[in-house]
Amino acid sequence: MAEQPQLWIRHEVRASERRAPLVPQDARRLVELGFRLTVEESPQRVFPLEEYLAAGCTAAPAGSWTTAPEQSYVLGLKELPEHPEQLTHRHIFFGHAYKGQQGSRELLARFCRGGGELLDLEYLVDDAGRRLAAFGYWAGYVGAALGVLQARGRLTAPLRPLAKAELDDQLRHSMREGSPDALVIGALGRCGRGAVDALEVAGLAATCWDVAETRALDRTALLHHDLLVNTVLTTRPIPPFLRPTDLEERGRRLALVVDVTCDVTSDLNVLPVYRTVTEWADPVRRLHQDPPLDLIAIDNLPSLLPAEASRAFSAELVGPLRTLADPDSPWRHCRADFETACRAHHLEAVHV
Repeated sequence: MAEQPQLWIRHEVRASERRAPLVPQDARRLVELGFRLTVEESPQRVFPLEEYLAAGCTAAPAGSWTTAPEQSYVLGLKELPEHPEQLTHRHIFFGHAYKGQQGSRELLARFCRGGGELLDLEYLVDDAGRRLAAFGYWAGYVGAALGVLQARGRLTAPLRPLAKAELDDQLRHSMREGSPDALVIGALGRCGRGAVDALEVAGLAATCWDVAETRALDRTALLHHDLLVNTVLTTRPIPPFLRPTDLEERGRRLALVVDVTCDVTSDLNVLPVYRTVTEWADPVRRLHQDPPLDLIAIDNLPSLLPAEASRAFSAELVGPLRTLADPDSPWRHCRADFETACRAHHLEAVHV
């Protein structure tokens, strides 16, 4: 058997991040194929370290990926810590650095200075451009659920991670508190399907818009819904769905926006009415006072259902991970996008 790469699963620095990119069951599958897996200690990860050790992985202290063997692939989900300034490894995570987001050039420059490489999970696609691993369904599900609970006066802060059965119980028990008129934009995608399913559990039949309805947007109809759940992920600029001037509309019924996509600070933001996301500790922000409009924009929604979301994502990711050493595998798209992004910022990508 050809020697397989080493994977180093890092601890997530964000305190609210409970997910894992690879669950113990799938880690075992890779170990059995000859992969070497190191898993960092992480008290917040939903899966105990002992389960990874039982699957054949080795343990390492949190944050020790900086000393991992040079040829290791460092696997994570969300942002890296600010240091070191030079990134020498190949990192697999959601970098959020290719759409003009704040801090994107600085992140890419760290890779270029160190000779490392970003294999962004958002750009792990097949030859037809279809995403191979995504948290979209659970992001939409949780986002819509939070929107319903807020609209019905049942959302409490700070948020805490749940099991799906517990969240569904909350949605069902809130039914007597009203039936907000909900609109899901991007309803045919993974994220949109998750949002529609959560609304159905809550006893609501959503208005569903997708490409056909947004091509010639009926803004009046949009503003006459109580709840908007945005699940659209666009790769090119399109006219915004909600503009600052729309907030001033006196006849507006729209009282709550849940932005699942959270492309804030990006040139592709379709809801340019806010500049910063909301947090678990304070999930709802007032955007406009009269008439009132509130916002929920949490950029790691699936972490509120960490076990279910991690298992689903890991099941999709384990297949592509098996092909990391194959130069013709889908990871070549990630490498090409990294190089393109570096060139766009006039940075030179140097491979390890």
